[in-house]
Amino acid sequence: MGDVLTGFHTVWEFDTDSLLIRFERGIRTPKLLQTLGERRIPYEALAAVEQLPGRRGTVVLRAVPRAGADPLMDAADGQLREGCDPYRLTLPAEREGLAAYYAEEIRAALGPRAGEPAERHLVAAPEPPLSFKGYDGKASFDGKVVSYRWSWTGASSAKWKGGDRRFAVEELSGVQWRSPEGPGGHLRLLPRTADGHRPGEADQDPAAVVFGMGYGLVHESLPFAASVLAAVRAASPAAVPAAAGAVARPDPGAIAERIRHLGELHSAGLLTDDEFGAKKAELLAEL
Repeated sequence: MGDVLTGFHTVWEFDTDSLLIRFERGIRTPKLLQTLGERRIPYEALAAVEQLPGRRGTVVLRAVPRAGADPLMDAADGQLREGCDPYRLTLPAEREGLAAYYAEEIRAALGPRAGEPAERHLVAAPEPPLSFKGYDGKASFDGKVVSYRWSWTGASSAKWKGGDRRFAVEELSGVQWRSPEGPGGHLRLLPRTADGHRPGEADQDPAAVVFGMGYGLVHESLPFAASVLAAVRAASPAAVPAAAGAVARPDPGAIAERIRHLGELHSAGLLTDDEFGAKKAELLAEL
């Protein structure tokens, strides 16, 4: 498309295969959006686009990511405030017609599997190294290992006794993020083999860092959680591609059935001799 749509604190740039979302670095821009800076969203990562009435004479465009396509939104799990939604563009009400036009443009560019969950992350996560300070410890991530260093003023005795912790992403199955803006805010790493063990309270769990007033802020802890989640998914056995050369061969029975069907079409006069011969040769070449 090549067009640019400028809203309040956010700009959408339309490319052929993706949407580049850039966030202003102004005092009124939420800190999470300032931290993200910009994000490139492939159209195949989107499920839909919505046009909504905004507040105080505005109109809103919201791109809806496919489930599993964006590690940031997967980690957020619906806990972000409206103003921190990185997929939301607010425009003056007089640009409602323009908003409707671009909404249709995006819908026309959506992939054929827009209504399905994504099999892998399609949007890049924030890049490590990342760190943040929780109430009971500091969390760091270098791209391969998550490290917890407990605070002597905030950590429980259970965490102190266990000592500082390190978790390789290969040992993990996921990440649980609970917003610091709600009760019980924390970041918890989920082990790949839990052996039926249910984690206790976050302040007692050595795989969790507790948030609090001024600790684990959204713009610090959520990008951290998204980066870890993306690394965990990438390290998952299900994410490892098959070895080179291990290409699935077509089923000979299915090929024979398709050739039989072509023969019926040929006998019925729906395919010429040349068409039948060419299509049969194509199918045989697949074996």
